[in-house]
Amino acid sequence: MNRMQKKAVTLSTAAALLLGAGVAQAQELTVTSWGGVLQDAQRKFYFEPYTAESGVKVIEDTWSGGFGTIEAMVTAGNPKWDVVQVEADEHALGCADGMFEKIDWAKIGDKEAFIPGTADDCGVGAVVWSVILAYDGNVLKDHEPKGWADFWDVKTFPGKRAMRRNPKNMLEFALMADGVPATEVYEVLAAPGGVDRAFAKLDELKPDLVWYDSGAQMLQLLVSGEVVMVAGFDGRVNNYNKTEGGNLKLVWPGSIYATDFWVVLKGAQHVSEAMDFLAVASRPENMAKLPTMAPFGLPQKAAADMVPDEYKAVLPTAPANLEGAIPVDVEFWLDNNEELTQRFNAWIGQ
Repeated sequence: MNRMQKKAVTLSTAAALLLGAGVAQAQELTVTSWGGVLQDAQRKFYFEPYTAESGVKVIEDTWSGGFGTIEAMVTAGNPKWDVVQVEADEHALGCADGMFEKIDWAKIGDKEAFIPGTADDCGVGAVVWSVILAYDGNVLKDHEPKGWADFWDVKTFPGKRAMRRNPKNMLEFALMADGVPATEVYEVLAAPGGVDRAFAKLDELKPDLVWYDSGAQMLQLLVSGEVVMVAGFDGRVNNYNKTEGGNLKLVWPGSIYATDFWVVLKGAQHVSEAMDFLAVASRPENMAKLPTMAPFGLPQKAAADMVPDEYKAVLPTAPANLEGAIPVDVEFWLDNNEELTQRFNAWIGQ
């Protein structure tokens, strides 16, 4: 083989290697969400259309939240996840700490198409959801709870209650049960003695509490009758009613709603593909289909308007359901999450 032939072979091999690397890089995209009916709907309306368009296979994973998981993954380098659905405080904290790639809005579309506060350079709004008081209408049919004071009233409503093993929302509900108006909860919580007051109220209910870590566990506790009420996720409850013909009830006043965001982890292997996926997931015609399977509110105005009327009434963004509800105070939890989580976990263990 002469010099020119060797050079041609070398260039051909290098090109093949580069092409192979490019193909390998574009073959898979790892997307992590919360599981359950939400991820089922995302699979149908986001993951599968994206794969059909791009040829890139979506590898799915699930998680239960916690900024420490993201922090450890990004800090170690080469995170195993590309796109993750995170809660509002995880989004804010990760954005402040540089844990996420900058969103390519040129690919995704108009940032102004989203409800204010649900789209920025760190994340793209995915869903709006609520934590809410829920109960089985077939069990509590003679005397129904109306709010968080009833959640604490074990004499009138005997039985166990379920709460998420997380201080966020649970401290707010404790203050509401103690008589604080929903609109003043964060003012009280941030004032001297506010957190102590919330924990003192939780002390009253502690013997009757069961803790859950996932939406599936929360629903199982309620449906099985192990608990009579839950401080739980509206989407899980509404979907059970829809798919299983259940009679679970939601008490909207005093609920706390929040936005989840899609983020791309800093140092992810497939950033370009991740932005393409977010573009597909953010199309109004795709997003508007989500509530037909998973009853979550939508952060994009055009998509919310396109949702069929029969699905709108149970969404946390329905005007009637927003009455008496409050948004989660992201800044409060950004400033206090670590300290209050440590105290909350210690309190549970006492």
